[in-house]
Amino acid sequence: MLSRVADSLYWMSRYMERTDGILRMLRINYASSQDDIQEFSWKPVLRIFSYVDEEGATRMAHNTRAVLQYMVTDRENSNSVLNIITRARENARSVQDHITKELWQCLNDFYHTIRDEKLNHDLQREDPISILDILIKQGMIYFGTLDVTMARGEGYAFINIGKYLERGVQSADILDVKFSDMNYDFAKTDTTYWKYLLLSISGYELYLKTYRSGFDARNVVEQTVLNEDFPRSILYSAGQLHRYFERLKGERNQEAFRHIDFMIGKIKSKVRYSTVESIMAQGLHTYLNGIKDDLYQVGIALNQHYFAYT
Repeated sequence: MLSRVADSLYWMSRYMERTDGILRMLRINYASSQDDIQEFSWKPVLRIFSYVDEEGATRMAHNTRAVLQYMVTDRENSNSVLNIITRARENARSVQDHITKELWQCLNDFYHTIRDEKLNHDLQREDPISILDILIKQGMIYFGTLDVTMARGEGYAFINIGKYLERGVQSADILDVKFSDMNYDFAKTDTTYWKYLLLSISGYELYLKTYRSGFDARNVVEQTVLNEDFPRSILYSAGQLHRYFERLKGERNQEAFRHIDFMIGKIKSKVRYSTVESIMAQGLHTYLNGIKDDLYQVGIALNQHYFAYT
């Protein structure tokens, strides 16, 4: 596969995974803001998913409509859903011969939906939940179509490498920012706070089925970092990243393959053989930053060895 094609598939997938994360986080945090209007702040969401400075974040912290407009349809925000979907579509358009017609149609429909001026107007005037649900469902149609229609070749491997690399970074970011707001206090027993954190990463129902003793910070960390059966855990993401990268093994580029395979395997082992106690002893912030740095290094190595970036 040409490096240009692999690069476009990889970034198309990263952008779509990022879009899904942003939309889910906005939806859950909007619901949270309605429950706690006085104390709620949008700063954590802006810190995770935007490059706005501290002054800008403070200015928008309690302005729900401004944050939604900035994160969803603002053309000047490089990490708005509008701009991310535009970049995903551009990547998909450049490799239309390597994706299915149905997948291209899904992305194209999403692109035209997010660019519709009526949607931007409704986001400011109507119930934001209904608008965010429309966009989340567009993303779900994309993911379902990808799974059902794409051949399981090299292209599919690069798509999943991008997906799980982005997801691993995202889960680490969300957990770190949410705990930093609580000064990494593992004794915090605020049921509502942990509920909304878990809802934002689609982990609430699994948590209720797994832990019968109520909400506990240690259990939240265990599920989000160490639960191999939770699709958005760091361990699951690392395992899937390793699984799909191994499919690229071949006669060519063996040295680069071994180098990156070792990097990914090291991340997977580091997480697999961690415990909540060892994470707490090291410091959650230090641990999560280390995981993110390792994942970023994998991304850099992929750029150098598979996408022909200098």
